[in-house]
Amino acid sequence: MRHLGAILVCFLTCAMAWPQEYAPLHGETVLRLSVSGRGDIFVHLETTKAPKTCAHIIALVQKGFYDGLKFYRVERNPRPFIAMIGDPGTRTKPLDDPTLGSGDSGHPVAYENTHLTHTEGTVSLATLPGDLDSGDSQFFFCLDNAHFLDGKDPVFGHVVAGIDIMRTLQLGDVVKTAAVIKG
Repeated sequence: MRHLGAILVCFLTCAMAWPQEYAPLHGETVLRLSVSGRGDIFVHLETTKAPKTCAHIIALVQKGFYDGLKFYRVERNPRPFIAMIGDPGTRTKPLDDPTLGSGDSGHPVAYENTHLTHTEGTVSLATLPGDLDSGDSQFFFCLDNAHFLDGKDPVFGHVVAGIDIMRTLQLGDVVKTAAVIKG
């Protein structure tokens, strides 16, 4: 019986290390973020509801913009909130640098009201308070419902696979590679 338990633990440990896969549906566009030491997060992009935002993010991914970036803001207290990425300064600056959060690609996107709500697993373009047209390369995963952000930061996607990995994101986790997959 002890051997069965050891085999089960080994199997579960190995299964968690296997890469996750997601096959997009016909016509679906998916962002895959491969997070070092954790696995892949797959995000369905709302290309119809947020065409400009999605096109901007896709163009950045195709240029390799997100490869090597770190999650520089992960908030869980007093309850799960967000995990944010997209500041190119995270490649070289320490995570306690007060300027992190101010860097971007230099090409903001006009605000798109998608009428989608901020729930666990949604992905939203970060904007500056009072300037809806300031969204650029920084985006965040909602780790829980955050309806107070509705109408402020445009939701442009939602996690379709790897939500367990999203839930475990930590400050400093690195996106090894980002890719766009089309179905």
